[in-house]
Amino acid sequence: MVADPSTYRPAPGSIPTSPGVYRFRDEHRRVVYVGKAKNLRARLTSYFQDVGNLHPRTATMVTSAAGVEWTVVNTEVEALQLEYSWIKEYDPRFNVKYRDDKSYPWLAVTLGEEFPRVMVGRGAKKRGTRYFGPYSHAWAIRETVDLLLRVFPMRSCSNGVFKRSSQIGRPCLLGYIGKCSAPCVGRVSAEEHREIVDDFCAFMAGHTTAFVKRLEKQMYAASAEQDYERAARLRDDIGALNRALEKQQVVLGDGTDADVVAFSEDPLEVAVQIFYVRGGRIRGQRGWVADKVDDADTGGLVERFLLQLYADEVGDAIPREVLVPALPDDAPALEQWLTGLRGARVSLRVPQRGDKKALQETVARNALQALGLHKTKRASDLTTRNRALEEIQQALALPSVPLRIECYDISNLQGTEVVASMVVFEDGLPRKGEYRRFVIRGVEGQNDVASMHEVITRRFRRLLDERVESGDFADSPEDTDGPMLIDPDTGRPRKFSYVPGLVVVDGGPPQVAAAQRALDELGIDDVPVCGLAKRLEEVWLPSQEDPVILPRTSEGLYLLQRVRDEAHRFAITHHRSRRSKSMVESLLDDVPGLGEVRRKALLKRFGSLKRLRAATVEEIAEVPGIGTRTAEAIVEALAARPGRTAVGVNTATGEIEE
Repeated sequence: MVADPSTYRPAPGSIPTSPGVYRFRDEHRRVVYVGKAKNLRARLTSYFQDVGNLHPRTATMVTSAAGVEWTVVNTEVEALQLEYSWIKEYDPRFNVKYRDDKSYPWLAVTLGEEFPRVMVGRGAKKRGTRYFGPYSHAWAIRETVDLLLRVFPMRSCSNGVFKRSSQIGRPCLLGYIGKCSAPCVGRVSAEEHREIVDDFCAFMAGHTTAFVKRLEKQMYAASAEQDYERAARLRDDIGALNRALEKQQVVLGDGTDADVVAFSEDPLEVAVQIFYVRGGRIRGQRGWVADKVDDADTGGLVERFLLQLYADEVGDAIPREVLVPALPDDAPALEQWLTGLRGARVSLRVPQRGDKKALQETVARNALQALGLHKTKRASDLTTRNRALEEIQQALALPSVPLRIECYDISNLQGTEVVASMVVFEDGLPRKGEYRRFVIRGVEGQNDVASMHEVITRRFRRLLDERVESGDFADSPEDTDGPMLIDPDTGRPRKFSYVPGLVVVDGGPPQVAAAQRALDELGIDDVPVCGLAKRLEEVWLPSQEDPVILPRTSEGLYLLQRVRDEAHRFAITHHRSRRSKSMVESLLDDVPGLGEVRRKALLKRFGSLKRLRAATVEEIAEVPGIGTRTAEAIVEALAARPGRTAVGVNTATGEIEE
């Protein structure tokens, strides 16, 4: 049921202008969204404008709700805390919820016990236990612990083993080989064992240099006293510590304690990765994936993530510095909240240069790979792919499951070097051998609609031409969507012989109408067409005023997204390749004696303008047909026009191109 927001809009002037937290409830009184605001009146009023002006996800939320209520607080920090508490309590479906993309192991020390134990585990944290990590692999941290127990012989056995050893008066194997101080049989007191535990925790927290230097000092003292056995043992302990440290990469030379956060987003999901850096070393890594259920920008995603990450932490578990890709609007309040949890100053900032900037870029690459892996796992599952194809068939009312999907995308730079791509997915998987590229020549200027009409016309005219040339049809078990034409000379299918079960174009109603018009002009009426608009992920059909809205969790929508993104990638790659070649040719136009054949030889040898600029006269002269004098002229021509100049905005990416 869709509600009219005007039916539950609060009376004018009834909403306070104070900071606060608000809740939208549906007709069953379930909380569907929780938010906070510096000014409740300004924020809530923005929801009750014309629904057509709202972001689609926000519009869905306000039309799903049946009422709104709010609570006034004194400060923005209190608003942060109350917002998180309510999100945790009500689990609203329109709030972003981060979930682990896998289960990460922690290194835990049970400080709440009389004889604390070190162990590797997973799952929720418990009170009275200090945690380090999380780590990417359990085996890696177990190896590290095994090395460190030589230096810090604390208890690592289970409660059952500890109790049994106490009863029989004999320690376990670790006690005999020197990797446990055996408090179970009274070799050390509780106080002495606690000192070992404290040293272990200090080392794991990053205080490594001072501890290694202390052992070195003791080693030299033992050697001076001619206690060579103890000196050798200390030497081996130092070696064990250094091997443990080698497993943790030094990334920040100033010994910084920081959490480094980065995101990778698409219109439906967001992946976040965090690297835990302590003492300048990466101590752990963790990742989450979340559905994007509203129109929050990167700053908003950062705020919500940090609230979830740190809400249950105190003290040293929160670092002195948190590096993020974008600052939220309430960054000062968030810093104040984190400072209160830590009990010391916490800085929230975006790194601009140097090692910290480089590290965040590394974390961002991990986030991008995590999001890609998450999508690939969904796409690689046969059951999931079948469900996706069936959902597309039902949503678009297709006569059969679209086992072959072709997707088309246009890429150009302000109307120049216009190219198109065609990618093919069969049974929900890419068929890269069937990909095709098109150079658009019949369209002037920046006209994606006309370009789409041309490429669809060319592709399906080839299909008709091959039918005429072949003169007969052959059914293929691999193609259940339509006939397949066989080349009589090779016995193989012709290049454009398959009829797709669905044509997808990158764009909205104009591009869909252009594609359908091209098919109509060719007399083809058995190939369905749809468009997928980037911004809102809406599916458009020809001659329909309203789009088809697939659920955000729909496997069918994920498949259409993946097909569209692959077409976009393929088009951009082709476009950049052509632009680089045309730029080389234009720069070399004035070189005397350098004709088209030798320019192509240069392109074949060096591949890009960047590599040609970096080449020496001798390397250029090695190209067939180009001597030393011509090579010198080429170097002079390139030197006369150093660097690259921005020439416009790529309509496919929205980025300034050079």
